[in-house]
Amino acid sequence: MPQWLDPSPVRVPASFQALGLHPLAAQILVRRGITDVATARAFLDPDSYTPAPAEELPDLRAAVERIIHAVRRGEKICVWGDFDVDGQTATALLVQTLRALGAEVTYHIPIRAEEGHGLHIPQLSRLIQDGAHLILTCDTGITAHEAVRHARSLGAEVIITDHHLPGETLPPALAVVNPKRLPASHPLATLPGVGVAYKLAEALLAENQTANLLDLVALGIVADVAELHGDTRYLLQRGLERLRATQRLGLRALYELAGLRAERISEEHIGFVLAPRLNALGRLGDANPAVELLTTDDPSRARLLATQLEGLNARRKLLTSQVYRAAEAQLRADPDLLAQEVIILGHPAWPGGVIGIVAGRLAARYHKPVILLTTPEGEPARGSARSVEGIHITEAIAAQKDLLLSFGGHPMAAGLSLPPENLPEFRRRINRTVRRMIEEAHLPEPTLHVDAYLPLSALTLDLAAALDRLSPFGPSNPPPVLATRDLRLRAITPLGRNGDHVKLTVEDADGNAQAVLWWNGADEEPPPSESRFDLAYTLRTSDYRGQVQIAVELVDFRLAEAPPVEVRPERGIVIHDLRAGPVPLAEVEGLLFAEGKHKREVGGRDRTQLSPAETLILYTPPPDPQTLRLILERVRPRTLYLVAQPLPSPTPQAFLTHLAGLVKYAIGKMNGQTTLSALAAASAQSEITVRFGLEWLAAGGHIGVEVEGDDVRLRADSPSPPNRYLQSELFTALKGLLQESAAYRTYLRRADADVLMQSA
Repeated sequence: MPQWLDPSPVRVPASFQALGLHPLAAQILVRRGITDVATARAFLDPDSYTPAPAEELPDLRAAVERIIHAVRRGEKICVWGDFDVDGQTATALLVQTLRALGAEVTYHIPIRAEEGHGLHIPQLSRLIQDGAHLILTCDTGITAHEAVRHARSLGAEVIITDHHLPGETLPPALAVVNPKRLPASHPLATLPGVGVAYKLAEALLAENQTANLLDLVALGIVADVAELHGDTRYLLQRGLERLRATQRLGLRALYELAGLRAERISEEHIGFVLAPRLNALGRLGDANPAVELLTTDDPSRARLLATQLEGLNARRKLLTSQVYRAAEAQLRADPDLLAQEVIILGHPAWPGGVIGIVAGRLAARYHKPVILLTTPEGEPARGSARSVEGIHITEAIAAQKDLLLSFGGHPMAAGLSLPPENLPEFRRRINRTVRRMIEEAHLPEPTLHVDAYLPLSALTLDLAAALDRLSPFGPSNPPPVLATRDLRLRAITPLGRNGDHVKLTVEDADGNAQAVLWWNGADEEPPPSESRFDLAYTLRTSDYRGQVQIAVELVDFRLAEAPPVEVRPERGIVIHDLRAGPVPLAEVEGLLFAEGKHKREVGGRDRTQLSPAETLILYTPPPDPQTLRLILERVRPRTLYLVAQPLPSPTPQAFLTHLAGLVKYAIGKMNGQTTLSALAAASAQSEITVRFGLEWLAAGGHIGVEVEGDDVRLRADSPSPPNRYLQSELFTALKGLLQESAAYRTYLRRADADVLMQSA
């Protein structure tokens, strides 16, 4: 648990009054080293910042001259990218730039499971044989010595644009454009791959042609967790402006499917909504379609690709949750693993596409480096590493390079592969290396800098908006951390489709209550309900169903030093667990919740017919935590009978047949007017599943559908011809959604009732 550091007193310069900042925001700026008004203006307002010339990047002029020469001669140029979001956006940006120049351009992003990171020589040979005279890399290539030499031997030239750390020597490319070759203090030094690609585009295009590339830059900066210094922060500010007004059909389709309002897009929406969807392509499949998604002018194609991302993202979340729980189970079974300087875990069946996400979560939880490996029998072990401040994980891994087949990365993240027989020695040696790093660096205990202590009553929309002026937040500019003393926990509510997150309702001694979001908090130990505690959190504005409100997100908590204050007792829900049977419905009086076939069997009310009641009988297990939370919020029971009778999980085809019948009834008997919630209740599925089912019917040319909020308007004729490709992708997504609901219902049937059913 980190040590909390209270805010140090600062003197805000009188000149800061001209900035119109809230006093707390001004104090935070000064504590972060911004002490003069000119620097503050440049930090807050991109109009006041002067970006560095693109030509200050090493080798940029040589790269520009060679690209222009290739365009004039009609040479085929191949853009070689990487499969994460930084690589996807950099590839799309360069493809769009080269097309604007009239170049003959193709692109290639390696498939993670087949090629891995970097330039894969067999595929590189095929591209050159197909006529590519110039290979232009982005977000990759800085260590590709052998591949560059091979390309040259085949008569092709290579330009590398990358931002990863160079080795002792540079590859023998025509140009190596990499901001890491600049001094660390240079305003371009922290650019990610897409930032380097943008600077190249700046040098190739007229000024009025580059603004429409900035939305891609913002996506890549946030997804790559780039340090927000100098031009990187400036480009993110400009990119967010562009994202809010983007005309890219693929992004607009993603916004719609994810339920985002374009005008409210922030770096948080990129990090937690958009980037995971794009990353799902590279983690679980082929990232090349991302370039098409980000560059297409075909609405149907954009919709198809965005739908594919939704299905893959649902699968990614499920796999991530499974791997995380499996990793935690290994740590519980062998606590000695936690005593090592580096947590190293592996399993033959862990998918390589999600182990990096899980490693990051574990590193944040245990405050030490984590390496997770997938170890299929007869194959090399492949892994992802995530680190903590002060431990350069790539250097630690590089010190064991004689044991490895490949490696590469950043100070905070890396990838590696090695023969399985080398794993025991690798484990011993890297722990020694990191132990020495810790000793040499004299790393202090983890700390948490608190920017201000405030009462709950001070958490207003005006304060949140004032702190938002310091955004965009990220590395080097974290969101302000606020804290409130002497709270108690009133309730815990599960959130998320798989229940991975929680909402805490906290209360102060004056009875003021506040909802606090705890991302990935389901597996963490909450504050004890009988104790008083201090809470550290972030505060931002948020958009929920079109309403701007505050969002409070947990950072940390600690038991309060003051003695507990006596508060009035709060009566919770009394739970009677009847999941194992028998179910004495005739002996219990209360509101009976039942959906699907259960409603026909036992009567009762579905989710659209709920009202407050003292007693709730939960006969049908809801399809997801959101529906469970909705039921509890609408009924507000004092007593709960948890029945959760098994409900068969339909196949996608059976679900679609049932939904088609509901649609036919709505068109024939209700003039085509219905709601998502009514259709979801009738089918006992989630609203997103119903939404995708309606899209499937519409893509088949069976019906016309318009959805606005919860309202659905249906008609028997379709305004568009059938789209079998879109239907196929929607069918795949539906399969994943139905599997998620089935998994949640299985979990609800087995989970501890007291933990499961805590509610606001």
